[in-house]
Amino acid sequence: METLNILEPLLNCGNVVSIVGAGGKTSLLYTLAGARTARGARTAVLTTTKIVAPAAYCRTAGDCLARWQDGRYAVCGEPAAEGKLAPPRAALLGWLLQTADCLLIEADGAKRRPCKAPAGYEPVILPETDAVIGVMGLDALGQAVGAICHRPERVCALLGCAPEHVLTESDLAHILLSENGTRKEVRDRPYYIVLNKCDDAARRVQGERIAALLAARGHTKTILTRLKKGEINHA
Repeated sequence: METLNILEPLLNCGNVVSIVGAGGKTSLLYTLAGARTARGARTAVLTTTKIVAPAAYCRTAGDCLARWQDGRYAVCGEPAAEGKLAPPRAALLGWLLQTADCLLIEADGAKRRPCKAPAGYEPVILPETDAVIGVMGLDALGQAVGAICHRPERVCALLGCAPEHVLTESDLAHILLSENGTRKEVRDRPYYIVLNKCDDAARRVQGERIAALLAARGHTKTILTRLKKGEINHA
């Protein structure tokens, strides 16, 4: 499991946090939920689009209270087709915004791809959002846009390239900071970047180079991680 001292800035960045991008959103979502719950926060996980539904989830305030009383976080939403979970109903969302200590929200989808550019209707970021975390998987590096990206046509338009173009460190930095890329709809909120899948020394060096490119453009809130989906625990 990712050491929490690396993720410490993300545990204090706001009470309502939206996570966007690709390549580790869900793993980060539940890692942060577990960490905030361990610190005593009444934590709720939800989506403004759709996520894979866990075995147990909350549809009412009573469901949430029961989870919190057991020292667990509450995954909130309504059942959808194909084993997915849709956003909670308006009444529950309003209650969560007033009652929960922490709301962690997955605000777009990526079809399990490590890189994407958003469609016109995404991300769906709640007005109450305090901070946004943009995620990208470093396994996109060296891969062709058409083969590795979600919404490759959007990535091509953003980079001005063909689907055969091989993604570089500079490309990923550009996508992460673009108002038409991962930074879309962030506006003036605090914006953190997570470069995930730093699985070995070579990937970490690549991540550090991308972080340097981001810093050269004025962004210093970058964290390198190696979160794994298999480590998610809903207990």
